[in-house]
Amino acid sequence: MNATDPAADPTSPPARRPIRWWWEDFVPGTVREFGGVTVTREAVIAFARDFDPQPFRLDDAAAEASLFGRLAASGWHTCAIAMRMMCDDYLLDSSSLGSPGLDSLRWVKPVYPGDTLRGRLEVLEARPMASRPDVGLVRSQWVVTNQRGETVLTMEGWGMFRRRPAGVVPTGATLQRT
Repeated sequence: MNATDPAADPTSPPARRPIRWWWEDFVPGTVREFGGVTVTREAVIAFARDFDPQPFRLDDAAAEASLFGRLAASGWHTCAIAMRMMCDDYLLDSSSLGSPGLDSLRWVKPVYPGDTLRGRLEVLEARPMASRPDVGLVRSQWVVTNQRGETVLTMEGWGMFRRRPAGVVPTGATLQRT
């Protein structure tokens, strides 16, 4: 490994990407669709082993005897997949400062190995943060669906984003996708 090359070290944080989206770009009514992640049996078991080791998530016989009828991903695994899809599609290119939390979270249907998940973000509200004028709050709803278009997860919550500094010209990028 080359000690002077951070890319050669897998423990190095990813390089910062240029910011394409600031708080001002999260306009209420904006919709963004993303994803296309297929859930594997190996990933379901690995996540369960590390974070949700209930027998029906780790063992086929226990899963068949459960309400799911077969091996199913943890709801927390589904949330983690949704988060990864959001990061890959737009969050890592934004001025995101994290989130103060979720207002709601629902696991609507089980996610099974072989399911392909897609996400949809809708911006519901955007307002400046009262205590930090350089930061804006965005309330969004996320809906995750499987390959049959069935909703498997819904979340609603807040994100914090830096506001566009004076002199930074908008890129013309849009969060809107059809």
